[in-house]
Amino acid sequence: MTTATNPNGVRARLYRSDDRDEDVDLSALAKLSPAKDELLWVDLQDPAEDCLREVCASLGMHPDAVEDFSGPSTMPGLGKSADQFWLRVVPVTDDDGLNSQGPLLLIAAGTNWVVSVHREPIGFIDELRKRERMDSDLGGLSAESFVAALLDWHLSTYFAAFAEFEIAVERMEVGILSDHPRDCLPELRRLRKAASRLRRMLAPHRAVFGALSRPDFRPADDGVAARHFASLDTRYERAMDMVENARELVIGSFELLTSRTGIDTNQSMRTLTFVTVVTGVLAVIAGVLGMNFDASFFDTRDVGFAVAAGVMLVLAGIALWFGRRRAWF
Repeated sequence: MTTATNPNGVRARLYRSDDRDEDVDLSALAKLSPAKDELLWVDLQDPAEDCLREVCASLGMHPDAVEDFSGPSTMPGLGKSADQFWLRVVPVTDDDGLNSQGPLLLIAAGTNWVVSVHREPIGFIDELRKRERMDSDLGGLSAESFVAALLDWHLSTYFAAFAEFEIAVERMEVGILSDHPRDCLPELRRLRKAASRLRRMLAPHRAVFGALSRPDFRPADDGVAARHFASLDTRYERAMDMVENARELVIGSFELLTSRTGIDTNQSMRTLTFVTVVTGVLAVIAGVLGMNFDASFFDTRDVGFAVAAGVMLVLAGIALWFGRRRAWF
């Protein structure tokens, strides 16, 4: 079999447990019947509507699944029939964890076959296909277990986004501790929006992962797939805890900024208070010297003025030295 006649964006490969994997021509899908130790994976990137319906018809996909694939909904969801199930998820495809984008990924599974559909490139799918391009053991997986693997990769995109988010928070906190903490306010606002977006993207998946892990989802399947889905649900809860923690990190950074601003304000107030005290003392001295008494000191004329000014300067210098020594300004 070859892939010469496959449309662009359509990649079909039959994995066998004996390492004799091969690409599958799109026209041969209808005649293909994967055995128990085989797994057919058809990945469609931005397929034409007629191509999508041809693939669905070739695999005998349930009409409701076809409708979900072609429908306008972008919310995570799950559907099932007796021998098939299909779902919608939204992975993270941004590079820095702050401008999270979520292309829709549609996955359907039947007897020894899995179909994935997405309009935009998804990094982990390309990475997985590249890794398994050589002979692999994917044929030994059931369709349910392979879907669980794809969903685990999907959750990994959120863990990766959170790791980038943590780096951005740490970088911002270093800026908060610099000489210009107020310059970090725009970045803090950006991080707060990023944390909220990550949560809004991941939270709706609870309906998918919760349903997959329930005993009534595929009661006829072996316990292996059930364990995979249960483990997947636990990993999802960890991802949700992580995303919730992202908001706490931003709140902690804001408190750090508030404390840093408070320290700067206290330093400014201390300096102003010190200057006020020093100038007040000098004003008292000048006021005493300006009293209208016929004291002999006032007959010294220029010499007296120089002495008074010199004393005031010396007192101001001593005050400044003492204040600097005590780090009051």
